[in-house]
Amino acid sequence: MVQLSRLCLRKYGNFVDNLRLYVCGGSGGMGLPRLGGQGGNGGDVWVVASKNMNLKKFKEKYPKKRFVGENGANSSVKALKGLKGADKEISAPVGITVTTDDGKILGDLNSDGQRLIVVKGGRGGAYYSEFQPSKGQARHIRLDLKLIADLGLVGFPNAGKSSLLTAMSNARPQVANYAFTTLRPEIGKLMYKDYKQISVADLPGLIEGAHVNKGMGHRFLKHVERTKQLLFVVDVSGFQLAAKTPLRSAFEAVQLLTKELELYKEELVSKPALLVVNKMDLPDAEDKLAELKEQLQNPHEYSNLLPDDMIPKSYMSFKHVVPVSASTGFGVDHLKSCIRESIDEEAMETKENIHQERLQALRSQSHGHL
Repeated sequence: MVQLSRLCLRKYGNFVDNLRLYVCGGSGGMGLPRLGGQGGNGGDVWVVASKNMNLKKFKEKYPKKRFVGENGANSSVKALKGLKGADKEISAPVGITVTTDDGKILGDLNSDGQRLIVVKGGRGGAYYSEFQPSKGQARHIRLDLKLIADLGLVGFPNAGKSSLLTAMSNARPQVANYAFTTLRPEIGKLMYKDYKQISVADLPGLIEGAHVNKGMGHRFLKHVERTKQLLFVVDVSGFQLAAKTPLRSAFEAVQLLTKELELYKEELVSKPALLVVNKMDLPDAEDKLAELKEQLQNPHEYSNLLPDDMIPKSYMSFKHVVPVSASTGFGVDHLKSCIRESIDEEAMETKENIHQERLQALRSQSHGHL
């Protein structure tokens, strides 16, 4: 028999946002012709949302397994109606879309305990089928973490994220100079000449300690999981959260943002990322940008600038470092080009991965028939 139980992952480093698995309903039980007995139906397979599950845990809990409902019991002299086979339940994260391999949506799971049947068990043998049972349905399905946007803006308050989103897109977020400018994700659309659209989410401002749910920490970080790529935004001059907190340089801001993401969920740091250095219209901005680029090239040499508990385990690797001024418009068009390039590259990689998966499945099938 062909082995169809391979779990396929789409990954950004260790960040998993898509799982492919094999599901099969149980076969029906045999009917009993001489007494008109009816076999039990096979068990169905369900996907059930659980708030304690994420796709990484799922991969660890069910490594390379297929999910099959129990077969229905045969009809017998003692039990003319055979028992139904037990259903198989797959525990999956809240906030996923379940699709078939060719992209047809089977359903969304948006709340804890919500259930979706993905394949039905076969019918038990009975008079109408000459007492022969049928097999259960079988298919590959995908569990997809629902994305709120292609790109998520990540930055401390007052880094200029809302102003940047306004400068880049058709969004009109409320912009004000206080710690939590954005109280819920504001989605903007970047429009390109060939009509391509890229969605960008301005997420609630992070503060130091967000990973332990200070401020709006967890609400913010939950949304970060649901974007394909990250767009870090830092003020070229650095920032100071309040009069009592230390002034942080742009380099320190990058590392603190990285640390907050890492402490919440380590694999978030594996996502593709770009870095926007904002407020380039300020005095000495060019010198500060040159210093930041040097520090990002050799982050280990400058880690002594940070307290030990704020040094990330792994430093972010940025596809592009783009200087801009959201208030004057400097660098915004170049930034849009860099975003487009990064999103298109990733789409090509995903397409190639799916192509390779299908080739591998075809090869497995051909070996199975030999």
